[in-house]
Amino acid sequence: MRVQFCGLELRNPIIAASGTFGYGIEFDDIIDLSKIGGFITKGISREPMDGNPAPRIIETSSGMMNAIGLQNIGVAAFLKDKLPRLSPYAGTACIVNVFGFRIEDYLAVIEALNPAPGIAAYELNASCPNTRHGGQVFGTDGYQLRELVSEARAVSKRPLIVKLSPNVTSIASMALTAQDAGADALSLVNTFLSLAIDVKTRKPQIANVTGGLSGPAIRPIALRMVYECWRAVSIPILGMGGIMRAEDAVEFMLAGATAVQIGTASYADPRATERIAKTLESWCANQHIPSVRILTGGMQLDPKV
Repeated sequence: MRVQFCGLELRNPIIAASGTFGYGIEFDDIIDLSKIGGFITKGISREPMDGNPAPRIIETSSGMMNAIGLQNIGVAAFLKDKLPRLSPYAGTACIVNVFGFRIEDYLAVIEALNPAPGIAAYELNASCPNTRHGGQVFGTDGYQLRELVSEARAVSKRPLIVKLSPNVTSIASMALTAQDAGADALSLVNTFLSLAIDVKTRKPQIANVTGGLSGPAIRPIALRMVYECWRAVSIPILGMGGIMRAEDAVEFMLAGATAVQIGTASYADPRATERIAKTLESWCANQHIPSVRILTGGMQLDPKV
C-alpha cells in the first residue's frame, strides 16, 4: 500500500484534506492516525483569522457549500500549541497548508515553519485573492501563480505542493505553470465557486453570498481535471473531489493521481479516512493488485480515442 510522493514515502495513498481535519490532533481520539498516509492541516496564515460570519456551511444535493473564510490560529500559535502534540504520529505525514493575501504573507509563514520538526511538506493554497493586485485569485492568473510558486520555492526547505483552483479555463495550463515555477507536486481540485438562495427569504444561504462546492457532486469534473493535468505534467498529483469510498479513490488514481485527499466525507463520517484506507487495501487484495502504485495513470482507453 506504500506510495512514493514527491520524496515522501506514505504508508498508503489516503490523506485527510485541509480544512476538514482540523490541525490533525482533533481526530486522534476518533481514528488511528497511524492507519492513514497523512493529513493536511487547516490553512495557516501569518496572523490569526476569525473567518467569515455564520451561516458559512450548508448541505447541498450530493455535497456541501462552505465559506469558512480560512479561520485559523496563526503560524505562531500553531507552532507553539498544535505541532508539538503531533510528534507521536511521526510515521504519518503532516503536511501544512499555507496561505496569504500577499506573497510576502506566504513567505513569512513558510520561513516560520522551516525550522520546525515533524512537517513533511507544505501545501500552497493558490486559491486566495491577492489583495495587492485588486483581489485577483493567485491560482486563476498564470503570471501571479508563477510569481507565487517561484518565490515560495526559493524559501521552502521542504517539498512544495501547489493546490490549484478549478475555477479556470484551462487547469492543465495552470498545472504546467506551477510545475515550471518549481512545484514538487499538485493538489487538485479545490472547491468550485457556487451560490445557493433561500427562495422564501430570497437571501443567499451563505452569509458570504458565495461559497465553495465540494462532495460527490463535483467528482466527475474533478476526475476530468486530474486526468488533464496528469497528461500535461511530470510531477505527482494529489487528487480530490467527492471521494466517499475506496472505489472513488481508485478512480482518481486511474486518472493519474499518486495519492488522494478525503475531505467532505469526514463531515458525514469522521472515520472516513481510516475506513477508506482499510477498504482500499481490501479492494486491492480482492483484485489481485500487488502494489497500489500500479493504479496511477492506469485508465484503459480504446485505441481509437
